[in-house]
Amino acid sequence: MIIATKSVRFGLVIIVAAVFFTFGAIYDRDLSANSDKTYEGLKTFADVIDFIEKNYVDHVEPKELIEKAIQGMVSSLDPHSSLLPPEALEDLKIETKGEFGGIGIVISMPKGLLTVISPIENTPAHRAGVNSGDIIIEINGESTKGMMIWEAVKKMRGPKGEEVSIAVLRSGVPEPIDFNLIRDIIPIESVKSIVLKPGYGYIRVTNFQIHTASDLQDALIEMESGDLPLKGLVLDLRDNPGGLLDQAIKVSDLFLEDGVIISIKGQKKDRVKVYEAQKNDVKRDYPIALLISGGSASASEIVAGALQDHKRAIIIGTTSFGKGSVQTVETLQDGSGLKLTIARYYTPSGKSIQAQGIKPDIVLKKEIFTDQKFVSEKDYLKEKDLKNHLNPQPDELSKKIPENKETGKEKTTSEVDSRYGTLNREKLLLDNQVGYALNLLVGYEILTANGVR
Repeated sequence: MIIATKSVRFGLVIIVAAVFFTFGAIYDRDLSANSDKTYEGLKTFADVIDFIEKNYVDHVEPKELIEKAIQGMVSSLDPHSSLLPPEALEDLKIETKGEFGGIGIVISMPKGLLTVISPIENTPAHRAGVNSGDIIIEINGESTKGMMIWEAVKKMRGPKGEEVSIAVLRSGVPEPIDFNLIRDIIPIESVKSIVLKPGYGYIRVTNFQIHTASDLQDALIEMESGDLPLKGLVLDLRDNPGGLLDQAIKVSDLFLEDGVIISIKGQKKDRVKVYEAQKNDVKRDYPIALLISGGSASASEIVAGALQDHKRAIIIGTTSFGKGSVQTVETLQDGSGLKLTIARYYTPSGKSIQAQGIKPDIVLKKEIFTDQKFVSEKDYLKEKDLKNHLNPQPDELSKKIPENKETGKEKTTSEVDSRYGTLNREKLLLDNQVGYALNLLVGYEILTANGVR
């Protein structure tokens, strides 16, 4: 997701931390309810709350009723607008900082079970032997049954040096396994790089956090200052769910010398914010092969769209997620947060990718060669499959989307390791998309060297 005005970020839940940043108040907020229709609606709402409070079979708290009513109202607008309780708002605020106090695991809740997706390399959980696929059944002696994921995150995150105990169920082990872990500062690397072969680099960006652009620039400078000049770059944004808007703009700017990167348009069509590229100290004119997938969303789509429209990179993979909207987070008086979609964003050519995604120049579905066979990716859940998704343009008619039961791509352990662990050249080259991108860059260099155009 992209959040603007008060903060900017995009949406797997990682036990991470982050900060918000502010960009200019482009959009006016008019919270007055001065129309007759609004007044009548609010009066009816108050009457309903009063009637429920006095007549419902069980006692209900008016505050809880109001919160649920607001949540229902906001969530009915689109999939990315919601009311955040104070705890969830705090998690959102720290989600892109790049480091946090915790035990070092990536978690999710497939089938409603709190599951370890991957331990992060060289963290307390990794060193203690917590494994991918472990199901966490207790945290500090408290059962995780019915626990929300943000509640679990909050219990495991905290100051360095404090102890956290977890109990896990592991496939093939009859009894729960107990771990007593001491929290440490957990760094999350959003940028990882490796040389695939002399002169050809590979950079993986897993999300867009506060240091992503500067870390990417450092990785580029290191590659560019090697014994051989950089002849080509594979930029991997597959399964990158997004992050901070300003970082997406800065990353795009590293490869562009001028022109529009992105424009943002809200309800008032005369209020348009345009971000343009600035001339770089280092001109990067080597070819780029940029990889995307159905899990590439928001910030990663901004980068892919900008480089594609400026013909600065060739896009390889499958159509991206298609989240082309911007959210703002407003802190409310009780400490909760209102996350609201306020704008659509557009690529340099003026194209909205909302519910459509970035279409690759070369369509190539991912396959991993493992155990003498190729394992193909499954179809992704896309923005267009989400209930109440926005249309690509405000004036376009809504089109009925067939219901999609697919819950997204199932990741193998090796894929998770490549995202959160150390890059391995041999494993990367077993990935058909990476191999194709490298061969494309090498072929381009050979053709250029021989004067073929």
